[in-house]
Amino acid sequence: MTGTPSAIAVVKLSALGDIVHATPVVEALADAFPAARLTWIVERRAAALLQGHPRLADVVTIDTRAWRRARTPSAALALGRTLRALHRRLRAARFDVALDLQGLVKSGVVTAATGAPLRIGFAAGYRRERLNGLFTNRHVTPPSSARHVVDQYLALLQPLGVAPRHVVFRLPMHETAERRVDELFAEARLKPHGRLVVLNPGAGKAAKRWPVERFADLAARLVREVNARVLVLWGPGEQTAASAIATAPGAVLAPPTDLHTLAAVMRRASLVVAADTGPLHMAAAVGVPCVGLYGPTSAERNGPYGAGHRTLAATDGRMTSIDVGAVLSAVRELLGP
Repeated sequence: MTGTPSAIAVVKLSALGDIVHATPVVEALADAFPAARLTWIVERRAAALLQGHPRLADVVTIDTRAWRRARTPSAALALGRTLRALHRRLRAARFDVALDLQGLVKSGVVTAATGAPLRIGFAAGYRRERLNGLFTNRHVTPPSSARHVVDQYLALLQPLGVAPRHVVFRLPMHETAERRVDELFAEARLKPHGRLVVLNPGAGKAAKRWPVERFADLAARLVREVNARVLVLWGPGEQTAASAIATAPGAVLAPPTDLHTLAAVMRRASLVVAADTGPLHMAAAVGVPCVGLYGPTSAERNGPYGAGHRTLAATDGRMTSIDVGAVLSAVRELLGP
């Protein structure tokens, strides 16, 4: 490609934490090419996080789970119509550049469908699936200094001559969600940033979850020893575990939250304790100190990004090896006296 791009597609389909980590790419592109039209292609279940993003001209949602469920003739016909409509929409955008931040075959197919002459992806060794490289035509090997996934995503901007000096996260604020969380805090007599520790015990995979009984012990000790208030978040299928943690006096069980209200809660926290999950990375993105708990995943690559955080990584890869006392010490260090 020669000249300045006028339309750029960012392909990062999922998951929540990965999308948060990819948002600095949009900021860097918008700063480098202020006249370019930026579009993000994302899975439907995570698209709400990007709604209202001031740097994005468009958010294109897809549902690859529905694609996989199309097993009857009528469903296959409907899927065919959906894919044709998606293809027409992407081609109508006349993308100059598409960046595949996912590194999967499915994201590669979507990247190729944009029709962009320049399709940038990761080199071998950084793709999550080897065949992904068939769908991109410029392959980037991140520098050795790019240990964190955020820096690896930003390395994909090298072919465009973009090297951001600052890493900027931006999660859109939504007025309705902000009001709802203000009401929640008033009802629960919680003060924003008033030594409020938010606990998020859930994680997508069982191996990434810290035991419920340890979260419960931590909650009780935070109230008793640190004079903190505790708010316990939960997602689908996690209410029972969260309720057990919230039994400590001074702890509050959060109501159901969507992505907008989850971000609003994080903005009011003094500190967040969570495993390697989307909510942890949302908290870090809005500038809240975090204590990240890591077992099977790499804290160096996937830890809360930036300064002012602490990570506790189990040397044997097992979350059960992380001690409550160590977590409490990290919380004390960040909260101060």
